[in-house]
Amino acid sequence: MQPLVWLVLAWRDMARSGWISFAHGLALALGGVVIIAIAHQHFWLLAGAISGFLMIAPVLATGLYALSRALEQGEKADLSVVLRTWLNWQNSHFNKWGNDYWCMVQFGVLLAAAATGWVLTSAALITLLAPVPIKTPLDFVQHVVLAREGYLFELWLAMGGFMAAPIFASSVVSMPMLLDRQVTLKQAVLTSWQTILANPIPMAVWASVIMGFTLLGLGSLLLGLIFVIPMLGHGSWHAYRALVDVSGLPAREGSTTAGGR
Repeated sequence: MQPLVWLVLAWRDMARSGWISFAHGLALALGGVVIIAIAHQHFWLLAGAISGFLMIAPVLATGLYALSRALEQGEKADLSVVLRTWLNWQNSHFNKWGNDYWCMVQFGVLLAAAATGWVLTSAALITLLAPVPIKTPLDFVQHVVLAREGYLFELWLAMGGFMAAPIFASSVVSMPMLLDRQVTLKQAVLTSWQTILANPIPMAVWASVIMGFTLLGLGSLLLGLIFVIPMLGHGSWHAYRALVDVSGLPAREGSTTAGGR
């Protein structure tokens, strides 16, 4: 039941951070609006684009991790924390071309590549296998979700789950760890997988919580994402702190947190 504790701690951080926390949710909701505006006539692309956009959410939520870290350290969580995180979070590194400096960028590129792969896979499945052209959400529901013949929707869900599962396993604690500690991308990803393997049931619950609230956010015409994104972002920080012992790893600039469990 620990995921519920992380959600409670997340709401506490949201209340203490104020508008800057909700601004992250608003930014992602507006990003979803842009995607809908561009692809609303091609729902086969829209379905993949929105889900692919959510795949890179762990990177976009970096500012939320930084806010939770600042609150944990007793510091003021405001806009300056977010700006410092995005603009000069590795100023203490002399080697700007080393792997360690670019680890978060590398991870973001990998997630973006995975998201692009899913967009193309989703578009190909729906375009090639749907009995009629899918142009609107109603077409998708009628001819894919509620189709009496074939298993296109089941195949689409299976492919999405097949691609989402390793992404979740690779990223569930990776981004907070890369922000907090001087580790390589390989170390962070392996730690994330070890976390999943050591705590399969709690992490399955956490994945279900993320999926459920994300669907609620999308189903509310994206307005719910304003609250869902900061809640899940702050919650992911507390998941990382509860699950990973980082006491033996050097902290990044601005991080003085002690090791978690």
